[in-house]
Amino acid sequence: MSEPASTFYEVNAELPGRRGRVGVIHTPHGDIQTPAFIAVGTQATVKAVLPETMKELGAQAVLANAYHLYLRPGPDVVDEAGGVGAFMNWPGPTFTDSGGFQVMSLGVGFKKVLAMDTARLQADDIIAEGKERLAHVDEDGVTFRSHLDGSKHRFTPEVSIGIQHQLGADIIFAFDELTTLVNTRGYQEKSVERTHRWAVRCLAEHRRLSGIRADKPAQALFGVVQGAQYEDLRRQATRDLVGIVDDDGQGFDGYGIGGALEKQNLATIVGWVTDELPADKPRHLLGISEPDDLFAAIEAGADTFDCVSPSRVARNAALYSATGRFNITNARFKRDFTPVDAECDCYTCANYTRAYVHHLFKAKEILAATLCTIHNERFIIRLVDQIRASITAGEFDELRGHTLGRYYGTATR
Repeated sequence: MSEPASTFYEVNAELPGRRGRVGVIHTPHGDIQTPAFIAVGTQATVKAVLPETMKELGAQAVLANAYHLYLRPGPDVVDEAGGVGAFMNWPGPTFTDSGGFQVMSLGVGFKKVLAMDTARLQADDIIAEGKERLAHVDEDGVTFRSHLDGSKHRFTPEVSIGIQHQLGADIIFAFDELTTLVNTRGYQEKSVERTHRWAVRCLAEHRRLSGIRADKPAQALFGVVQGAQYEDLRRQATRDLVGIVDDDGQGFDGYGIGGALEKQNLATIVGWVTDELPADKPRHLLGISEPDDLFAAIEAGADTFDCVSPSRVARNAALYSATGRFNITNARFKRDFTPVDAECDCYTCANYTRAYVHHLFKAKEILAATLCTIHNERFIIRLVDQIRASITAGEFDELRGHTLGRYYGTATR
């Protein structure tokens, strides 16, 4: 497996006086124009939508999950199929995350959201009410029980990287320990130090396996920055990651910004990290998709981001529109024969009405999830495309004010 070329990422335009930029990530399976929203296909599928449809609606890349594909069908099966892209019939670039988020979720019982209210408590043994702790962290890695059958498993940095090499994604992530916002400062410090040591091991294993699997397409490894909401921890963690290099003086190919954070601090924290990162490497922000968060993250220097929210809320009848999010099962849509969003260019909006989609949900038809996921994914992808174009055209602030003013109903800067 050859290493990613020195031209893995290039910057083509910058947001004057700020950290945002427009660029291109070059992968063996195609280019990613950044900023870019990366659609999430957790189990090698964006739920309810064909890969061909994702391509048609503008998705540039798909992110799958190492934890889930490790448990089912197994990374050896995906490897034999030719990698996750070939396995799922997706011709474009692919990402896999390390599985760290899912393992942490098993440990504390918070399945979906890491941003949480910290006013109530701060403790290192926090676990969600009514949940069993299924994962335990030690210096070497994490022992956990499968959410499928309760079987016992062990993830270490080497195991995670090995799985991701078998999955064969173009961009993979170092195995890291994620904490919650209610963990104490002392634990956050220890966790950042542990994540750094794991990152060293991840890079070494990545280099070793790249040599063994030299016949496979190159994979880029991203280090992941933790540190919760502490500026000194975030900055130090970033500097330390940048300082990790192999025997040839080569470090990570890019960097992920992970961990729990409160929404109001998103741009500030991303800014702390991007201040410390090299300008010639891409930055991926894990887990955002709301319109105001997208503008804030891009302005602060994030290049790519992923989130399950557009597809998840779609399956629960929540739809994005230019004037805000709404629930299509509301009674007022029963006889509404207009498109879901008259300004949207997606397949759903071109061919179906609010009344029909309302009916599908009431009838519990599977097609409801498909049509709504197509729309929501296209809405977010198109918005990020517009933001990217606005940076090049020098119209970022105008687009943000117009878009967020309409979406949230108030003038927004």
